[in-house]
Amino acid sequence: MTATWDPPNATDPILSVRQILALERVLAGDPEVVAAASHLDRPVRWVHVAEAPDVGVMLTGGEMVLTTGVLLAGDEHKQAEYIQSLHRAEAAAVVLGLGRAFPAPPDAMRRAADRCGLPLVVLHRPFPFAELTEEVQSRLVRRKFAAVSLSESVRTALTGLITAGAPLQRLLDEVAVHSACPVVVTNLAHRVLATAGERSAVDDVLRDWERIARQAGGSAGDGWIRAELGGRGERWGQIMLCGYRGDTATGRLLADRGAEALVLHRMLGGGSAHTWEEQSAQSLLTDLVSGVVPARQLLPRARAAGLPVNRRTFVPLVVRDAEPAQLERILRLLGLPGLVAELTERTTAVLLSLARDQDADALAAHFAVRLHGESAGPRAVVAAAGARTVWDDVPVGLREAQHVADAVADTTAALDLPAVVRLRDVHLRGLIRLLRDDPHVQSFAERELDGLLCGNGTDQDLLGVLRTYLATGRNKSRTAQLHHVSRPALYRRLEAIQTRLGVDLDDFEQAASVHIALLAHDAQQQ
Repeated sequence: MTATWDPPNATDPILSVRQILALERVLAGDPEVVAAASHLDRPVRWVHVAEAPDVGVMLTGGEMVLTTGVLLAGDEHKQAEYIQSLHRAEAAAVVLGLGRAFPAPPDAMRRAADRCGLPLVVLHRPFPFAELTEEVQSRLVRRKFAAVSLSESVRTALTGLITAGAPLQRLLDEVAVHSACPVVVTNLAHRVLATAGERSAVDDVLRDWERIARQAGGSAGDGWIRAELGGRGERWGQIMLCGYRGDTATGRLLADRGAEALVLHRMLGGGSAHTWEEQSAQSLLTDLVSGVVPARQLLPRARAAGLPVNRRTFVPLVVRDAEPAQLERILRLLGLPGLVAELTERTTAVLLSLARDQDADALAAHFAVRLHGESAGPRAVVAAAGARTVWDDVPVGLREAQHVADAVADTTAALDLPAVVRLRDVHLRGLIRLLRDDPHVQSFAERELDGLLCGNGTDQDLLGVLRTYLATGRNKSRTAQLHHVSRPALYRRLEAIQTRLGVDLDDFEQAASVHIALLAHDAQQQ
């Protein structure tokens, strides 16, 4: 029975036994695989015509040996030894031309080839070996040249991107274009730091990432091709082509060129002050907060980034005036799994992932107390949303925590905040924050505060006194203390404020109206 073969890929830097057997010139010899048919994907480095029984000693590995077997006829022992010697020399395959020496496939050679796993192919029609040698050698040379050309093309493109200050994602996109498969970058713990490629294909890979990560130390196979990232004797990650469909050697070349570029990119700082781990967390949490990408689609990314997601309780936090590195260190010290990412210059998102039997409120408070205990400067604000047990609810929770953090952004030191600030703690301030962009609220604030909005230094000073006075519950002693003025001086300023605004701050309703207007004004300035 004659086997069928796939046509060779002209971009592959090598030819496999299977591809050579599919060549038109070879098909003219009516080839039949009679042994080790499962090993036809072996790479062929060269084609060698030899009739000597001891040809194995002249091989260096990877050769396809062509023979008529004329010196082996009639001796089954020599036939078996011939196959074994080729196997020991790591030949790719042996092609036997049938004729006077062997009118039919010899059983001794077939059995030996099956035992060794060495493909044995017979040609049923007369065939000039010189034609096959010429054809294969010329193709191998062309493929090697094409591989070098591809290597230089990829290297040039990636180097150009690095020189232009392109981000990590742009480099990975370039590798993904050349490899036509998902590309993943991980750290040594196999946590995904970045991905590139068609979104649906990447999501399929990340969905099965736990299994893939367990096998990450194995050899390349089935298109999973890896290259290490590191330098100066230190490894810190790997780049992986996931499901590459081309030749393995080409895939390794692409992975190696990508790894070289990523190492250089990291050495030069990558155009960012953030590490790849920080950029990965930032991208994920920013997408969660924005709501542009549905939370369910982000779940594989979160799992691949190392965040426990199965049967967990999620606690969304937003912290003001604390360094992300400090927050990550505290999480590690407390043994709390979570992601940390800077959202703005002053706010950082923290997403905790806790076991269902853990006390979410107590652990969030413990985290906040530890942070406050380490803060030498102004006390950081830890804003929290209620714990979520469903991943799809996490974006709403993060936005709620961000809203709470924003609502207390202008809070003065006169306000005593709890260790963890929640929506219930921001009261009216939170409502005004939500309504700050409403034109009616803006008009109300300008109308109520018109006498103090000229913008000069005196007005700003009076606004500051008014803000403290109302925030302290109209406590004159406390306001004078906080502004370092005497009580008589404070009274004069309060009188000036009332005159400018045309209100009586001793009247509760008028004071409340001014307070709401001031909260709206401050919210609009942020």
